[in-house]
Amino acid sequence: MCWGTLGTVRPYSNFHPDRDVMELQSALERKDAGTLLRILTNRNNAQRQVLAKTFEELTQKELGAGVKKALSGELEALLLEMLMPPLHYEAFRLQQAMAGLGTDEETLLEILCTRTGPQLRQISQVYKQMFRKDLEKELKSETSGDFAKLVMALFNKTDVAGLVHKDVQTLVETLKGKKCDEDPWINIMTSRDTDHLRNVLDAVEFETGLFLEEAFEKRFSGDLRLGLKVLVQCIQNPDLYLAKRISAMKTPQTHRVMVSHCEEDLLCIRAAFLKLTGTSLYTALQKHFKGDQLTALLNICRSED
Repeated sequence: MCWGTLGTVRPYSNFHPDRDVMELQSALERKDAGTLLRILTNRNNAQRQVLAKTFEELTQKELGAGVKKALSGELEALLLEMLMPPLHYEAFRLQQAMAGLGTDEETLLEILCTRTGPQLRQISQVYKQMFRKDLEKELKSETSGDFAKLVMALFNKTDVAGLVHKDVQTLVETLKGKKCDEDPWINIMTSRDTDHLRNVLDAVEFETGLFLEEAFEKRFSGDLRLGLKVLVQCIQNPDLYLAKRISAMKTPQTHRVMVSHCEEDLLCIRAAFLKLTGTSLYTALQKHFKGDQLTALLNICRSED
């Protein structure tokens, strides 16, 4: 997966793996969370992978196992997640969303809607390596009905050329009757590029005089309605959608969005968060978290806006 340049966590310029490993080993023995945070949240993911490999070579032990032994709770979970390579982390998030009795539909949607088709294929390959299961089959078994149809279309999304005017007319037509046909919405919104879709959705709203969220509220129900709403938000303004996810300040959700996007586009999400809430993400984190967990999140966030 190729990360962008709008992340908050960048490569550490004075990177010396052997020196870091010595400090990490000592910190793990002393259960010194401060040193662990200082090093692991100030190296980018590629450097953390080098640290994990070097740590194992020099100590014959796994860095992740050491973190598990030295820490506990939410801080342990956060640092273990930061030690995963990006593709492994997305696969882990999908697995967690489907684990247990209930399914976390919105996390599934977040990843499926914000990742490209090629990225999802890479994640699927890693998922099979990690969990010995087929991701597509897992998604099918965890969803049903029209929502499953949307999830499968997102998982297998393509980029097929289309005419804006034709797509607009097709979608406008579905909103005229009492019952809205979901198939054109699913088909078009999972098979066109983002710029094309933004033009289409803007034109549909203009021609109908309706915000799409209002239209979906009236015409659809259940998980399909949620899925279409999330998909439209991710097409129109993905940074704003992810800022909304963080603004709930639910611990696992906040951790995972920030870790997932800290090397890609967290600067954009920070800007959207400020516009959405009137408060910077840096300040909001200080109101909701404390201690070492807060320190870790502030290090990932990086600075005040």
